[in-house]
Amino acid sequence: MRFEGRVALITAAASGIGRATANIIGREGGIVAAVDNNRERLDATVAEIAAAGGEAHPYHASALNEDAVNSVVIDAAKRFSRIDILINAVGGSTIIAKPGATTEELTLAEWQSLIDFNLTGTFLFTHAVIPVMKRQKSGKIVNLASIAGRGRSLASSSAYAAAKGGIIAFTTKLANELGPFGINVNAIAPATTLTERIRPRWEQRPPEEREVDIARTPLRRMGEAVDQANVICFLASSHADFVTGLTMT
Repeated sequence: MRFEGRVALITAAASGIGRATANIIGREGGIVAAVDNNRERLDATVAEIAAAGGEAHPYHASALNEDAVNSVVIDAAKRFSRIDILINAVGGSTIIAKPGATTEELTLAEWQSLIDFNLTGTFLFTHAVIPVMKRQKSGKIVNLASIAGRGRSLASSSAYAAAKGGIIAFTTKLANELGPFGINVNAIAPATTLTERIRPRWEQRPPEEREVDIARTPLRRMGEAVDQANVICFLASSHADFVTGLTMT
């Protein structure tokens, strides 16, 4: 199995792409340190992985609380003696009232909220994990960006685009910093993905609008959480040992 004995720390592990990734790694022999701020969903995810024969441990914490992040990483590194994989899956555009707000419509509070939720959380967990991976002289970090970060989404705000563009740049810079220590850093930049949070909004849109989006997609269907998780798991596996600094769209 691809992740036999590997320790994977996954943020936003209780829903969406994070949850799908946690399930795959758990099924394929990995030890999942699952982090989320929703205790009920987190416990359900851990139980789901265990029911499939995997091993998972819950960490109820906010990715935006530096002390909580440091405590999670310290505990996981002590408990498992290593952290082989970090999946930074925290993020999203729907935490503000109008996710597609124009720059003129955005408030400063909304701008800061989106930057923090998407970019700062990624920084905090990465910052905490780097010393662990350096000591090991190995590690895989996979970040969750978005096509919005390439300026290719008309449905999201400039704040979200700036945050996800920051993750893409952060990924490239980290790859150069950490490569000499045997640490790979990559990202994915998904288009609309029908997670449990996004699907209801998608289904409320007029059918003709949905058809336009589907027609823009070469495979003529919208992505599911498991589609993105499969790419993340490739980048987190030994199959991507010579891949770093890449953002896959």
